Amino acid sequence: MGTKRNSWILALILLLTLALAACQPQGETGEEAEAEDTDAASTAAETEEADHPLAGKKVALIMQINLGTFSAQYIAGVEEQVEKFGGQTQVFTSDGDLAKMASNIDAAINQQFDAILIDHGTKEALQDGVNRAVEAGIAVVAFDADLEGITVLEQGDQDMANMTLGRLAEDFDGEANIVKIWVAGFAPMERRQIAYQQFLQDNPGINEVAAFGAATQNTALDTQAQVEAVLKQYPNEGDIDAIWASWDEFAKGAVRALEQAGRTDIKVYGIDMSDEDLQMMQQENSPWVASAAVDPTDIGRIQVRYAYQQLNEEGSVERVLLEPVFVEKEALPDEQITTEQLSEYVDGWGASDQGYTEALQELEAAFN
Repeated sequence: MGTKRNSWILALILLLTLALAACQPQGETGEEAEAEDTDAASTAAETEEADHPLAGKKVALIMQINLGTFSAQYIAGVEEQVEKFGGQTQVFTSDGDLAKMASNIDAAINQQFDAILIDHGTKEALQDGVNRAVEAGIAVVAFDADLEGITVLEQGDQDMANMTLGRLAEDFDGEANIVKIWVAGFAPMERRQIAYQQFLQDNPGINEVAAFGAATQNTALDTQAQVEAVLKQYPNEGDIDAIWASWDEFAKGAVRALEQAGRTDIKVYGIDMSDEDLQMMQQENSPWVASAAVDPTDIGRIQVRYAYQQLNEEGSVERVLLEPVFVEKEALPDEQITTEQLSEYVDGWGASDQGYTEALQELEAAFN
């Protein structure tokens, strides 16, 4: 009987001990505590970002033509910078249709975007829509478009034309038969044409034997066909010494036509530079010897910065000049590089801090 009683008492004590232990608060392991601290810090950072007055801005990028690697890198620059500022980008492509481009501006206004970025276009087609956007309190910044009342970025088009044409004249001692590939109806093209006309006046030994060009959805391919036709008209060495291409899509078509025809006697001088252009220029025996350009990715970044200056109520400027650089085939390495590496070989290329203000640097830091 005593033994049974003692067993019962021991069992009762054990049950009470387990019950008390279950009621005690459980300690955290080091990993659990660290995870909770990280989650708390992340939540605090997200709250701070969400509370930022410029958080979540919607940016519309409205393009006249989205074509080739130049456009792709330009879009990437826009999207990268907007994301670093905590915003979102939507791209509206217009397929070269100015009426559609104007409608895209109206759509962006109606959808209450905070900022509108415009890529090319004309004053006649877009100015009314731009005015409505400004009246609606939307930040508007254009690239290579002759528009009024907003910030407009330009590439220094006459400088780019002069760089390439000057090198052409130097290479041929001021005596050459040349083909010009150019198209009207684009503000940057019109500025490049002014430089070209002055170049011909200043260099009477330069003879234009053919001029053509069209902006289509297959510009490089169509240009290749046009150049092939011209080569048949001028089949002999010396009939054509050089081709001046006022746009990289024109240059790509010209280079492919020359390579297809085996015409190593003709040189190509272009404007603009992308990864694809650089690859073509670096090919062995490439006729593409020089180009003047602004980094397309940087153009996108800079355009966004000027839009966010307005969103941050830092004011706006009327005109922003983007300084071009001159890229020569002879300055490039033997191994294939991209435009991200081009700054190692060409001074002034890429990674521009143009458009940054102290407030925008702080904004970027808040979201990164």
